[in-house]
This record gives sequence, structure tokens and C-alpha cells, in this order.
Amino acid sequence: MQARDVLAAAYDGLSWAADTTDAEFAYRYASAGDASMTLRAVQFDGRLVGEMPAGDDFVVQWISRGTGVLDLGRHEIHLQPGRLQMWPNEAFEFAFENYDQRLVQVNRHAVDEIAAERSTTITPARFDHTAQPNDAAMRRWRHTVKLISATTLDRNASPLLQAEMSRLAAVSFLELYPQATIDLPPQLLLPRNAQLRHEYVNEHAHLPMTSTDLATLANLSLRTLQAAFVRVLGISPNSYIRQVRLERVHTELLNADPTTTNVADVARRWGFAHAGRFSSTYATHYGEYPSVTLRRP
Repeated sequence: MQARDVLAAAYDGLSWAADTTDAEFAYRYASAGDASMTLRAVQFDGRLVGEMPAGDDFVVQWISRGTGVLDLGRHEIHLQPGRLQMWPNEAFEFAFENYDQRLVQVNRHAVDEIAAERSTTITPARFDHTAQPNDAAMRRWRHTVKLISATTLDRNASPLLQAEMSRLAAVSFLELYPQATIDLPPQLLLPRNAQLRHEYVNEHAHLPMTSTDLATLANLSLRTLQAAFVRVLGISPNSYIRQVRLERVHTELLNADPTTTNVADVARRWGFAHAGRFSSTYATHYGEYPSVTLRRP
């Protein structure tokens, strides 16, 4: 009963009930993350049934063992070990038995924000939870979740890098379950905030920052801010933020002691989690790999 109550409280579940099966009862639960993104792992040797209310998160889950049914008694979805499954958008009943489960919860607002930054709007129908991602999409998702998990569980990871992982989860969700979108009309307006670009972004590059934050600060709509950046700088606000952070990495490597400095540590401190992609981006921008910059006399 204690295991049932812990899980029900964690998920805001309704009318949860648990019982034993032929297997010896065992239970383990762990979670990590924040309000924007949470990773969960459950082992439950027993039977667990109940109802999940409609929430503020998109949830992608997969089991590696046991059985599970979502939307019990209606449009039932029988889970297959190793296959990703999105939870229904509305309230639903479920039944699990002797299972191991992993879940990634991404806040709806975070997904909406990423979609808006891409100049798209999520349709009212939202996402089709019955859609099955193809094998390539699932492999990309698992690779991304592995990176997110390692960073989220790293107590030494910077707040900036942790925030980037939440954004990465939202981006990966949008790519896993592509949604029909509505193109926004182009708005090519002159930028009204050069000071915002050159002072605020540079002074706060070490902190979590998004296009939405800049739009709010400048008292502009996100669409207007994006159009202004593209017209004047030829890049999106997010690309500009990444460019500034890349410059900070470059400066830090130029002034660092190569005997005591690790390129990967510097990159992570500035929000670049994937070492391979970072090195490629850096080389494209500076014409040399970061390790070369670090060793430069």
C-alpha cells in the first residue's frame, strides 16, 4: 500500500489500487528533474490499476518488462516492451503488472514555447498519442534521453546546462511526435532593441535564457523579435545566444591553462552538452578544434 500511495502522489493519480501477483513483491521508484522536465523510473512486481487525470505534461513512457494497458475500457493500448508510447492527452485508466517502466514528462508550456520559437503554433488537436514513431525516431529519442539523464543526475552540472536539458527534452518531443503546424505570417520589422542584443545577452549569457525571455524583456511579441533578429543579423535569437556563448568558450580556452583545463568542462559550463556537436560547431566557426585553441601558446 505504501508503494501505491507514493506513486499515486507522484503522479496525482486517482483511485489507485495495488495487489500482489504470483511474483514476489518488489518495488523501486526514482525521479529527477524540475517543473519543466522530469525523468522517472519504476519497478513494480505486483498489479497496479488506477486513473490518471489530464495534466500539464506530455508523457512518453516505455516498459522493458511486464505488461501494461493504457486507456483501459475505451481505446485500449497494450504496451510492448521496448516500444515508446505517449500517454493520452485526456484522463485515462490504466493497468500494469510486474513491470519496469521509464518515463519522460515534458511540461506543455515548455513544448509550446519551443514551437513558438520555431515560428509554429501547435494545432488545437495537439498530438496523436496513438501514433507510433518509426525506429529511427525512437533511436534518436533514446540517445537524447541518455544524454539528458546523465546531465540531470550530475550534481556538478551548471544551472545553465540543466536548463538546456529541459529545452532539449521539449525539442526532442516535438521531433518524436511531429505536429501539423500553422505558418505564422512574416513580419520584417526593424529591431528596436540593439541594447538588448549587445548588452543584456552578453551580460547574462551564463544564465538560462530563451527567445521568449528576450521578447518579454523587450516588450515585443516573440514573432516580432524573431523577425527583427533574422532581418538584421541573419540568425534567430536562440542562434545569437548560442553564438555569444560559443565566443565565451573561445575566450576562456584562449586564456586557460592547458595543463589544468578540460575542453568538455568548459563547454558544459556554457550549455554545450554534446561534445561531438560542440567541437564541430566550434571548428566551423573558428577554423580549428577547441583543443587546438586551448594549446595555443
